[in-house]
Amino acid sequence: MAAVDWFGSDAVAAPAAPVRRPRPRPLPRTAPRTRAHARSRTRVRGGIVWIAVFAALLAGVVALNVAVLRVNMNVSRLDKEQLELQAQNAALSSQVSSAASAQRIEQAAHRLGYVPAPATDTSYLQLGKK
Repeated sequence: MAAVDWFGSDAVAAPAAPVRRPRPRPLPRTAPRTRAHARSRTRVRGGIVWIAVFAALLAGVVALNVAVLRVNMNVSRLDKEQLELQAQNAALSSQVSSAASAQRIEQAAHRLGYVPAPATDTSYLQLGKK
């Protein structure tokens, strides 16, 4: 049994020739290149920013190290000065102890004309007890 086309005409139309559309002109190559160029500029700018940030951080670390070095030099100088002052204090303490010795005081009194009192002329006072 044959298929019947109820809605179509009895004659079968021949296939139509394909319609040739004009090819669209390609966009100039500058548009994609511009986008890529813009991306590379953004990357370069971002790289420059990161380099500047790292340079600033390194400069800060160097400045901090220089400050610590100066402080350490001052501490070293103060330690040396402290040792010198301790030696000077020891020398002065020795001078004070030798100046306060009984023999030196007796010699100074003798030079001024003082003589020791005889033991028989020495008397003691009795203080009352309270």
